[in-house]
Amino acid sequence: MNKTQLVDAIAAKSGLTKADSKKALDAFIDVTAETLKNDKIQLVGFGTFSVAERAARTGRNPRNGQEIKIEAKKLVKFKAGADLESKIQ
Repeated sequence: MNKTQLVDAIAAKSGLTKADSKKALDAFIDVTAETLKNDKIQLVGFGTFSVAERAARTGRNPRNGQEIKIEAKKLVKFKAGADLESKIQ
């Protein structure tokens, strides 16, 4: 499912217009990104979004086997809640 399909599904389920559904989805994405800079987001029954740090490490170039340095970075993690997991079983 892509973003357009998700907006269509939200509009169909909620009774909102597609434009309002797109605004709501965009707002959710923006607020989530802003919040994850400093905190985690817990949506009871749905799941938890958090940020994890991946340390710098040494890797190998698969083409030539040469060692390369992989820089540290932050990753967004999602852990599904029990209600969400039970709905997809």
